[in-house]
Amino acid sequence: MSNTTTANAQPQETKRGLPGWATGFGAQVIAGLIIGLIVGFIASGMDAGRAEDDASWLTTTLTGIGSAYVQLLKVMVPPLIFAAVVTSVANLRKVTNAASLAISTLVWFAITAFFSVLVGILVAVVLKPGVGTSVDAATAADPSHVGSWTAFLQSMLPSNFIGLGASFSDGEVSLSFGALQLLVISLAIGIAAVKAGKAADPFLRFTESFLKVIQVILWWIIRLAPIGTAALIGKAVATYGWDALGSLGKFVLAMYIGLALVLGVVYPAVLKLNGLSVFGFYKRVWPVFSLGFVTRSSMGVMPVTERVTERAMGVPSEYASFAIPLGATTKMDGCASVYPAVASIFVAQFYGIDLTLTQYLLIIFVSVIGSAATAGTTGATVMLTLTLSTLGLPLAGVGLLLAIEPIIDMGRTAVNVTGQSLAATIVAKRAGIWDKDTWDAAEDGVAGILDPESAEDAEDAALVRS
Repeated sequence: MSNTTTANAQPQETKRGLPGWATGFGAQVIAGLIIGLIVGFIASGMDAGRAEDDASWLTTTLTGIGSAYVQLLKVMVPPLIFAAVVTSVANLRKVTNAASLAISTLVWFAITAFFSVLVGILVAVVLKPGVGTSVDAATAADPSHVGSWTAFLQSMLPSNFIGLGASFSDGEVSLSFGALQLLVISLAIGIAAVKAGKAADPFLRFTESFLKVIQVILWWIIRLAPIGTAALIGKAVATYGWDALGSLGKFVLAMYIGLALVLGVVYPAVLKLNGLSVFGFYKRVWPVFSLGFVTRSSMGVMPVTERVTERAMGVPSEYASFAIPLGATTKMDGCASVYPAVASIFVAQFYGIDLTLTQYLLIIFVSVIGSAATAGTTGATVMLTLTLSTLGLPLAGVGLLLAIEPIIDMGRTAVNVTGQSLAATIVAKRAGIWDKDTWDAAEDGVAGILDPESAEDAEDAALVRS
């Protein structure tokens, strides 16, 4: 029995002897991207000459499938946050220096945000995306949501036990949950359960069991990723405002160069300084990166981010289930560092305003400290309004960039979720709780590692070896 279990824990190969990454989950996601691009171009051709609200059946189908997949991911986020955070708080008792881990997490969030915003400023200063642009000044408009320094504190205070909110518009009621509120509630319940001692043991056992059930359901949803990827990227090609690239192409180029430098320079430097393989990290984080790109939702991808961080990166679940939910609400190198830097400099250049050294320092300050102020609100747009208001720049400049928002949001979100996994891995490595065996087991890909049954086999094999 021990030999069978150990064999199941090893990286799997296909019948043709190819490594798992070549034919497994990662390859399926890549295939989904390619198919989505092809179908998207076909749908775009079918939509040519049609009114914006009269999309072809193919575009409508892609939109429906993509939206359904994102909805499936998001619906599991609240129970995952609650179960994972409560369980992690209880299990952190087994990890030495839990308070130090929490502080280190915030420090590494700030370090990567600092260098990311520096990259954004450098790119914007060199490329000058706001100079000579042909964007119509008439598109300038004040945003509907504006970030503020008090919004963060207000968003932390739960309005009800489960952080649920509701809004009424056009005769319909929309429900939403405050991720940061739910995180605070879960932390409080977890700490209270620990303080309650043995009386809380049945509750903690139930929560841990509930978390296992949630993880199985999440695996079912994750396996649909290739289909969801194809639909989402196809919908993006068919419906997003690609025509806006004519007037804002320079801004889009600056944004993607900045994001590429974060992925290709900042993150690799951090990995190398901490003794981790750059190629190995990106091979393992690929499902997180690709889903972030197509779904444009850090919270929606959070279940996958947590699963990959635990079972492919070697981060203990006791710590990952705390760090990843926290990162999904406050750790956004794409949305809260690169984007506000490039966008605010674009707005200043468009209106002919010369920024002072103090204003550049304020951009850095807002990006490093203020990203949490957007938690529970409208992400990158609100973060930009917070930056513009702090710098004293026209808030109407936000309207100039709305046309290409979906295009740049794909890259921003991919960087966000990659950075969340990176920070958790680095902290675990530096704290001495990183599991090299788990990292090595994912060398051939993450398909089998993500499967709950394969993960249980690996745990059994570790017990046998010990």
